[in-house]
Amino acid sequence: MDNEFSDFKNVKIVSAFSRLTDEDFQGEKNAICWYRHLNGDFAEIVSKLTLVENLSEISMESLMALQLSDEGSAARAVIMSDFQLLTDFGALPSLNLIKNYERDEEFEIISTDVYSFHVDRSPIGIDTFLCTYHGTSSEILANDQAEQKIMNSEIRRKLKKLHDGPVEEFESFLIENYFDLHYQPKSDAQPISLGKGHMWRLAVDHPDKQVLPCIHRAPKENDGEYRLLLIC
Repeated sequence: MDNEFSDFKNVKIVSAFSRLTDEDFQGEKNAICWYRHLNGDFAEIVSKLTLVENLSEISMESLMALQLSDEGSAARAVIMSDFQLLTDFGALPSLNLIKNYERDEEFEIISTDVYSFHVDRSPIGIDTFLCTYHGTSSEILANDQAEQKIMNSEIRRKLKKLHDGPVEEFESFLIENYFDLHYQPKSDAQPISLGKGHMWRLAVDHPDKQVLPCIHRAPKENDGEYRLLLIC
């Protein structure tokens, strides 16, 4: 299937939800995309939802209660179908209306918020699913286009100073504060925007992993535009 993601070595394209969930990650491919073009007016849905603070989780009941045009109703049907597919699969999807995420202001040395390229970690073999219906889209990086921030000598030196504890506890300190999950792109890196409407499955860091975890980040939002994101 030829599309804008075909040339990326870490991305595998599929044409159905069943293949999205059944296909195995292999080799360098740690992101699987159910590629599709969606019908419906998702902007209308966003315009009629109520945002509380900077991020609100939208229930299916609230979504159903919206008075929508035919195009808005078509978009709602897509979202509800996606939500049900993920639920039936055993996932716990969340539909989020997002103005912006909280920024990490605790550590100046290394950012650990979702705007930083990072990987997800899980003690069990689950994956991250996400789909952007409206607004800016998340980005991923091929693993050879990034390096762990904790491997940067200057950052590592500053973290050791921040730790100020026994040397043998330093690595545990990095893990406990999630520093080891964050990456910086190399100078020639080409981030991949995940686009709108496609559903993605990203590999996470877990004990039985067969591939490297997928490096990803939340995008910088456009001024005055909310994101509508399904994620689990």
